Amino acid sequence: MKAADVVKYPFWFLALATGARSFRDNRIIGSATLNRKGLHVARIRTAHGLAWSRRRRLAHLVSAEDQAAFARDGFVVKHNFLDPDSFSRLRDEALGYRATAREMVQGDTITRRMAIDGPARRAMPMIDALLERKDWSGLMRYVASFNQEPLYYIQTILSHVREAAPDPQTNFHADTFHPSMKAWFFLTDVAEDEGPFCYVPGSHLLTPERIAWEREMSIGAAENSDRYSARGSFRASAADLERMKLPKPRAFAVPANTLVVGDTVGFHARGFSARPSRRVEIWAYSRRNPFVPWTGLDPLSLPGIAEARIPLLWKTLDRAQALGLASNSWVDKGLKRPLDD
Repeated sequence: MKAADVVKYPFWFLALATGARSFRDNRIIGSATLNRKGLHVARIRTAHGLAWSRRRRLAHLVSAEDQAAFARDGFVVKHNFLDPDSFSRLRDEALGYRATAREMVQGDTITRRMAIDGPARRAMPMIDALLERKDWSGLMRYVASFNQEPLYYIQTILSHVREAAPDPQTNFHADTFHPSMKAWFFLTDVAEDEGPFCYVPGSHLLTPERIAWEREMSIGAAENSDRYSARGSFRASAADLERMKLPKPRAFAVPANTLVVGDTVGFHARGFSARPSRRVEIWAYSRRNPFVPWTGLDPLSLPGIAEARIPLLWKTLDRAQALGLASNSWVDKGLKRPLDD
């Protein structure tokens, strides 16, 4: 054992009580011996149990119909979320908005994000009003299982923008071992052959088949050749999904003005695109320490702080890269609009 590892062990141990997920970077989380004895399974059982406990306390925020749909599928779909006039004005605001854009390249695809921060919300009153709606915020919080403000972006997916390997997000995967929330409010129509969001209905549930698969994956995860799986975002093949007795994925080829809110512990992917395409959405993300039993008490959700989180996160990543402490995949591309080249 290296001397440096001796120093790290207390931190690796404390990380067990957090959302830490990397099997490769934490020798306790990645221990094949401990995972054979049930360490990973114990973490996912505890995290899932706490998430459903928190959701029961947040159930008043959503309708019984939405609760039932989510319990069954792991996602909630809302077509025509806004009236036509309101949606038209909101879309014009979003597509015309020019601000600092960050981009990440994965395979042949670019993901572009523009922060919906304080200045953005003041510049786009229709989007600001949307994020304040109780039916919107309630659904975000219920699926996330936390009464906290999500991070919001205007996101553009640009497919087939260069000659490269396929986009790795087209492989079905779970984001991490515990429930978390992502949402897509589509500002453009999404065709079936132009990279729609896909989700395996019911795959958010911790069935015996899912537990057995998770246990098997955890034992060899630290040495997994797929770096995403090794770092805790397990990839699932078609054979894996069949083994877990899961149904066929659902592709959200939907018109603009459709909202999808899902638990990304369920298996999901970006569908294949047959041609260069662009998809624009308001994208939301919410993830917190899964072992916290309470629903609220999140200081980062306070007004004035919540809107400043994304710029602060980007600056922190830039600084860490400048100091050689970490790499930053999100590159500053200057001022852009969502549909710019």
